[in-house]
This record gives sequence, structure tokens and C-alpha cells, in this order.
Amino acid sequence: MNYQIVIKNIDTVNEVEGYWTDEDLVQLLEKFNYPDGATADKASLPELLEMAISDYEPNEAAEIVLQYKLGDQLNEGQIEQISHNMLIDKVCEEYPEIHMQGTLFHTNQLLFKAYNGKFPNAKASVVHFSMTPTDGEAQKLTAENVLKLLNSGLSDRNLIKRLFETQISGNTPFPEAESIVWELTTEDNVNYDLITSENWINKEDITDSEFEAVLEDIEEEA
Repeated sequence: MNYQIVIKNIDTVNEVEGYWTDEDLVQLLEKFNYPDGATADKASLPELLEMAISDYEPNEAAEIVLQYKLGDQLNEGQIEQISHNMLIDKVCEEYPEIHMQGTLFHTNQLLFKAYNGKFPNAKASVVHFSMTPTDGEAQKLTAENVLKLLNSGLSDRNLIKRLFETQISGNTPFPEAESIVWELTTEDNVNYDLITSENWINKEDITDSEFEAVLEDIEEEA
């Protein structure tokens, strides 16, 4: 199907609002030995957590948050290593398991804020765009669909294009798209908001703000 794509804006942000729920904050407060989070005013939870976190050494705090978010996917040794590496590098951009990068970003930024910059400052991109079919009715697009359609407007320097050239440019399956795209929302199947790492898509990556692209049918692997 043919689409007309318009990139409206790309916002660069330090955190994604709403990622940490009140329940997350209450549970983290308990893990940082602040047991009264459940009865605290909901609006004060982020500030309380920042204060509770700051009583710990940075790598210790990182271990606690990582255990809470990724303890079912990483062992203690991996968590300990990541907690130390996070103080030096943007692990959320470099970790080889792409499906964990989003969670590592949110963890990194929670700690960056609590420690006033002791952790590297990673950034995310919020891409606002429309994808309008020129020869049919609009249907809800997947992360894979969206990245394949955006390909025509991305610079050759873009990291996704360099790492996944075959997957993003044709009818080959692109399962990594679901991990690269952290959030994809639409209310009308035409106008979309996409959240990902600035490392994957940033303002400099867009060569054209308006362009046409063809979404091919994916060839299923035998």
C-alpha cells in the first residue's frame, strides 16, 4: 500500500512521563526502606523516592532498581555489572539485548535525576507524524510497519538503517522493531506518536519531512 508520510516534529526528552506508575514508586520506596509510601500523597511520591534513593551509593541504588525492573531477565552478576557500567556509559544505548534498552533508559534517567547528574544523561525522541494511505483505508500500523515506512525519510547515517538495512528496506520480517519502538500510539490510525531512544532516531536523522513510501507485504519465513 502507498502512504504519504509527514514528519510533524521530533521532541527530545530526558524522561517519558507516565512510565513510572504510582504503584512502581510505592514498591520502590519499600525497597529503599521507606515503608510509608502507600499512605503518602501521590503527588509527593517522585520526590520521596528521589530522597530515599540518594541515601544509597549510586551503584547500590542502580542494583535495587534494576532488580525490581529486570530481575526476572538478568542474574545477580549481570545486574551488578550493569549497575557499575551505568555510572560510566549510556548502557541503555549500548546493551546488546535491544528489548531491554527501553527499561534501562527509564532506570538510568530515574537515577540521573536522583543523583543530580552522576549518571550519564540519556535522551529519548518523541516523533510526531502522520501516515496516510493514498490508495485505501487507514489501518492501525505496527512498529514494524512504521519503521519500514519511515525508512524513505531517514538519513543513511541513521543507526537503524545501518544495523538493519535488509529488514527495514524491504519485505523481510523485522522483529527487532518491537524493541526499537518503545511506545507507538494513535487515535485515528493516521496520526501517530512514537517514542524511542535518541540513539535510534533523532532530529538529524530526518532528511525529508514529507515523502511517499510503499508498505510491502511481509514474506513469512518458511
